[in-house]
Amino acid sequence: MMATTSKWVKLFRRLGVDGNPLRRPADKIEAWLTPAVIVMFLVLCPVIAIATSAWVRAGDVAALRAEQSWHPVRAVLVRAAPGPAEPDAGANTWLVWTAARWSIGGRQETGAVPVPADSPAGSTHTVWLNHAGAVQVPPLSASQVAGFADTAIAVGLAALAALLAGLTWLIRRALDRRRLARWERAWLTVGPRWNGRS
Repeated sequence: MMATTSKWVKLFRRLGVDGNPLRRPADKIEAWLTPAVIVMFLVLCPVIAIATSAWVRAGDVAALRAEQSWHPVRAVLVRAAPGPAEPDAGANTWLVWTAARWSIGGRQETGAVPVPADSPAGSTHTVWLNHAGAVQVPPLSASQVAGFADTAIAVGLAALAALLAGLTWLIRRALDRRRLARWERAWLTVGPRWNGRS
């Protein structure tokens, strides 16, 4: 029972609500600064997550509209694609641009196309062309879109945390300067009396 009471007393003292007449307003502001920043972060987290998710989805809708006009063709690699086949223990496959040929509308085309790294010459790959016939990077899969959204949300939350931490640091610095200025003014008043110069 006594330990619980002393915890509450310590908490009230830390938050500056213990009725101490020597506690300055700057001390009370600083005591409430960290809890206020934590509450602000927790309140803004869902807002940032929803806004970031909406922004990513809007970009996805625009990309899907553009991709609807694309059409696939089968291309044969003229040269082997450079690079490792499966970096990151197979968790990722690098796309590299390499020369290939394909047929569209009865005519042969040759150009650089994106294919998985280390693809052998002569292998056949699906290549996406836009309405003008230009080669496009393959459309994103649903899992890639979800991964991009998760990354964007994480970056948004990290930026929010960094912003709030920076603001907290600036406010603490301003409070320290104010306390130092008040201390110097008080010392100019009291110091000469202690030194016997008043």
